[in-house]
Amino acid sequence: MSTPGSPPDRGRAPERARPTSDAVPGGSRPIYATGGIAAATAAGSGLAVIVTLTIIGWVAAPHDAFGEEIVDLLQGAVLAWLVGHHVSFAIPDGQIGLLPLGLVLLPGLLLYRSGRWLARACEIARLRHVYRAALAIAGPYAAIAGTLALVARTDAIEPSMPRALLMGFVIAFLAGGLGALRQLMRDKGVPVRDLLALMPARSRSLLVGMLASTSGLLLGGLLLFVVALAVSLPEVVETTRLLSPGIVGGALLIVIQLAYLPNAVVFAVCYALGPGFAVGELTVVAPTGVSVGQLPLFPMLAALPDNGAAPALSLVSLALPFVAGGFGGVLTQRSAPDVVREAAPLWGFVCGVTTGLLCAALAELAGGSLGAQRLTEVGPSAWQVGLVAALEVGVAAAIAAWIANWWYSRRLRLSAPEPERAAAAERERPAADLPPDVPVGEGLATVTPLRTREDEAPAEPEPPTLAQRHAEASSARERARADRAAERAARAQARRELRAARREARREAGREAGRGLPRWWRRRKDTEEEEMYGITYEAAPDEVDAPKN
Repeated sequence: MSTPGSPPDRGRAPERARPTSDAVPGGSRPIYATGGIAAATAAGSGLAVIVTLTIIGWVAAPHDAFGEEIVDLLQGAVLAWLVGHHVSFAIPDGQIGLLPLGLVLLPGLLLYRSGRWLARACEIARLRHVYRAALAIAGPYAAIAGTLALVARTDAIEPSMPRALLMGFVIAFLAGGLGALRQLMRDKGVPVRDLLALMPARSRSLLVGMLASTSGLLLGGLLLFVVALAVSLPEVVETTRLLSPGIVGGALLIVIQLAYLPNAVVFAVCYALGPGFAVGELTVVAPTGVSVGQLPLFPMLAALPDNGAAPALSLVSLALPFVAGGFGGVLTQRSAPDVVREAAPLWGFVCGVTTGLLCAALAELAGGSLGAQRLTEVGPSAWQVGLVAALEVGVAAAIAAWIANWWYSRRLRLSAPEPERAAAAERERPAADLPPDVPVGEGLATVTPLRTREDEAPAEPEPPTLAQRHAEASSARERARADRAAERAARAQARRELRAARREARREAGREAGRGLPRWWRRRKDTEEEEMYGITYEAAPDEVDAPKN
């Protein structure tokens, strides 16, 4: 049917527009082209911030004409941008690998916002399409990082291009993907708890336990570093006075120290674990002793203890991995208690192993080289830190997980509703069967205690009809005879024990009630109080004479 102002209907539906290969279903823009724009925006914003800080530092320092140093200034800004992505670079005498972990926060935040913008622009329909958004940002961003590593090369400084490609891709994939996921969850109204519920219970509990243990270690390391810095505050002030950076230089010095704060926290965690860390060749800072040489003028280094025995107060930090492991072990069993108690310590130790792997990765990122000669080895040993953390945290988590699993299982049993507990007790207790002197036929026998009218229930259920009995008999006959034999044996034994206990209880009650009465009256009373039973047999359907038509 068509109206006068509309073309006639030919009976063919209009063709739907086919989505392109680079567009997410339901999206209004191609995702990979939009991801390139988002990556370029994040890289450009980061470069703008770094160039601004570089110009401020250049203005505060003695310099030549701006036109003569503009190329070096821009190359320094690009190198600082690469350092923010944890890209090491080589110098004529060695390599600079001890890079501030705090600078990764700047590109991470910018990429997070770019990921959220990408999710809004492309209208990602499902959670499984989030990885496409992450790839759409990570690929172009890695290409930009590799290109800038080539641009920043000079005769004196040579950034590592493979590391620029790798770190640029990893940071963009994680931060951009997290931003896209967060925006998608916000648009769909999905809370974080529901997202975690998609994971298997055991994997989720291990993730929570690992993050809890690692967070406990990092918080303890931060507290240890702050206390050490507060104790050495006069030396920090003296080092800053010797540097005399000025107002602008002092502000930049504070920014640099804040950027190196995560490195210092990781170093403190390694100290609390036991292996410690090095500040150059043939040096060590550990609870077993301190041996360091001449250090550069940097205020944060004043927190290092003096040569000799470690401070007695710092030895308290050795309890940190065990406390963190216990906390992680408890949370590992909180969301997924084990039915088998022997499995709980195993999962607690697995939580410690994963925490050790994460600590080894942090130790590898926090350390590095600071040039040539004596400062080529600065930081902790990754494999030693990972091994010790896995053992210490794992043992504490295993013990805590075993105790927590016992406690949670006990609470679950006690907090079960009364009908469920009664049903569970009824299932555990074998039902009573017929006594051995009762004849058993081919059908099913039902034993019913015969009670007086005073003991009867106020309302008795109606007896089943013949059709209902036939249906029940048919369904019961489908059961395995072997199972019925086993159940009957268990019920018979329980019935014998129950009847013997009741008979003894009645006799004891009769003795107590009949004391002082004649013996013949007591015998009569015991006989009258005997319990009576009625037996009903249900025949199989083929044994019943059905009415003939």
